[in-house]
Amino acid sequence: MVNPYSAYKKQSVQTMTPVEVVIKMYSEIERQLAIGVCAIDELKDYAKANDALIKAQELIGALRGVLDMSVPISKNLEDLYIFFQNETMKANIKKNTSEIQKIIPMIADLRDAFTQISQMTKEEIEAQAKANSKK
Repeated sequence: MVNPYSAYKKQSVQTMTPVEVVIKMYSEIERQLAIGVCAIDELKDYAKANDALIKAQELIGALRGVLDMSVPISKNLEDLYIFFQNETMKANIKKNTSEIQKIIPMIADLRDAFTQISQMTKEEIEAQAKANSKK
């Protein structure tokens, strides 16, 4: 028997635009990092922290893996993703959340930027890109 919630969840993911998928991934990265911070600082549950931080690293790796390097901003995003992965790895090894605390706001900013992009029309995006190329 099919679980109605699972079917709904699968359908909602399949109908998302690529930008919506990226936004969802950023949100999940934030969630996993928050779980990692809580598991380290409050629960002292290092196995749970390890699991959450590895999930965050895998999600960041997935974002990195789908970058279209023909798009100019992709190199900058790749550098950020490498930084995020390294900081998450260091935090996991040291069980120190200071590395995580500094990247969570950066990931939130990226999520917010992609959310704004998702709400723009194609013409607005093209006009913004044209304006930025003149700078």
